[in-house]
Amino acid sequence: MSRLAVIALGGALGAVARYGLSGWVQHRTTSDVPWGTLSVNVLGCLVLGALMSYAKDRPVGEELQFFLRVGLLGAFTTFSTFGYEVVELFGAGHPRAALVALFGNLLLGGLAVLAGDAGARWAFG
Repeated sequence: MSRLAVIALGGALGAVARYGLSGWVQHRTTSDVPWGTLSVNVLGCLVLGALMSYAKDRPVGEELQFFLRVGLLGAFTTFSTFGYEVVELFGAGHPRAALVALFGNLLLGGLAVLAGDAGARWAFG
C-alpha cells in the first residue's frame, strides 16, 4: 500500500474518532468551554507521546508510523479547530472560556505527552 493510502486510511479513521469523541464529550456539558476539543487534543497528545517513546528503541515499520502518527493522530487531534474556537470565544465575549480552552489545551497537552512518554517507558522498559 502506498504511503499516501496509509495516511489517508489513518486520517479517515482519526477524523471519525475525533468527531465521535469530541461530540460525545461536548454534548454532556453546558459550558462555553469546548471540552470535546480539549479532550481529543489531550488524548491525542498522550497517545502520541507513548507512541514516540515506544518507537525510540524498537523497530516500528515506516508504514505503521505514517498510519498512526500522520494519519490517525494527525486527523484525531484538532489544534486547528482549537485555534478557531479560541478566536470565536473571544469574539463572542466569552474571554474566560477562551482562556480555559487556550491554556487547557496547551498545558494539559504538553503534560499528556510527558505522561505518555513516562507511561510507555514504564510499560515497555
